[in-house]
Amino acid sequence: MADDTKHIFASLAVNVTIAVAKAIGAALTGSGALLAEAIHSAADCTNQLLLLVGVRGSAKPPNATHPLGPGRSMYFWSFVVALLLFSGGGVFSIYEGLHKLQHPEPLENPLVGLGILVFSLLLEGWATWGNLKELKVRRGATPLLRHLRETKDSDLVVVFGENSAAVLGLSCALLAMGLAWWTGNGTYDALGSLAVGGVLVAVALFLGVEVQSLLLGERADPVVEGAVRTAQAEVPQLDALLTVLTLQQGPKQVMVAAKVRIKPGLSAAEAIAGINHFERRIKELAPDVRWCFIEPDDKV
Repeated sequence: MADDTKHIFASLAVNVTIAVAKAIGAALTGSGALLAEAIHSAADCTNQLLLLVGVRGSAKPPNATHPLGPGRSMYFWSFVVALLLFSGGGVFSIYEGLHKLQHPEPLENPLVGLGILVFSLLLEGWATWGNLKELKVRRGATPLLRHLRETKDSDLVVVFGENSAAVLGLSCALLAMGLAWWTGNGTYDALGSLAVGGVLVAVALFLGVEVQSLLLGERADPVVEGAVRTAQAEVPQLDALLTVLTLQQGPKQVMVAAKVRIKPGLSAAEAIAGINHFERRIKELAPDVRWCFIEPDDKV
């Protein structure tokens, strides 16, 4: 579990540091954009704690109530994170921006605020770069955007979404505060808060749509179905693979159900041996497969 959560712990450490720095900066400068970013980082800390709850929950073994295990709890908590990112980060930032537009205020100690934003941007950039390296390991030659849409690792996608949104949001806040300081017009700071909110809402909607598909029950990676077909071809007792169904039950937890046609003339014992060999071979070729349900039949 340590390898699966190191990117979450790294992002949590970064966000705790940044949230404290931004909150101090917002208090010293009166910046709405910086306050929006402080709320965003605080929300991210909560989100990463929820992801850790999801990782721990999804690793629990099956029981009588959940015979296939509670693997989808990871997707549930990822969806909750998307909701919090939308409401706790995006909507609040937009509200703060609208409030500052109606009641603009001059910035105080702008250099302090700018320094904190640059510091935060460097830390978030480091965390995002770490996410990109981990994604590179997992996606191989698959393009990044395609991998984000197809991957079943919802925790990594959510953390990457949060961190990339933070980099974009910090860039907007840095530009807005710089313009507000340069021009002496607090409206730019309010616009920065609105921009931060817009980024967070957009990322939250993307994450919500992607995680919803997994939460409802999404087929496993096509590689798993390919492994099933390869395994069938290697088992001499099986004449054909009639149908195959895969289901992503949780991170690295896949269920396979298939109908196969047994070669004619085999005894019951030989047919059973062939099916058992088939199941073992599937799990060898696709280690994420935990459950195999194979039904002999003579038609699709």
